[in-house]
Amino acid sequence: MTNTMCEPMPTMMIKAFEPAERTELARGPLVRDQIAGLVERLSPLVRERDVALDLTSVDRIDAAGITALVALFRGARETGHRFTLANVPARVAQTLTVVGLDGILFSRNAVRNLRCGKQIRRSAA
Repeated sequence: MTNTMCEPMPTMMIKAFEPAERTELARGPLVRDQIAGLVERLSPLVRERDVALDLTSVDRIDAAGITALVALFRGARETGHRFTLANVPARVAQTLTVVGLDGILFSRNAVRNLRCGKQIRRSAA
């Protein structure tokens, strides 16, 4: 008999914008007008399991987007789960760094360069 209560659930990777949600644009902002559906979709998930949000398709973020990410982080933390960001474009990472969320929502190794699309690896030191 296995004890499934002790086995951690794998982190679920979710894209910020699914193809059905993005019509004419391949990339887009995570701003006030765009976040309602994302928060509605992710809020229950972050309370059930670890979630990594893939920001590959996000080209900028505003205060409302930052507030939404913090709310998702808080919801996950309150229930003992993790909410992190993956494939963070350099421009978005810079904004999150300015407000002090770089070490909380993503590691510096998760930053993507917008020009080449390749992941920038930085040492922890």
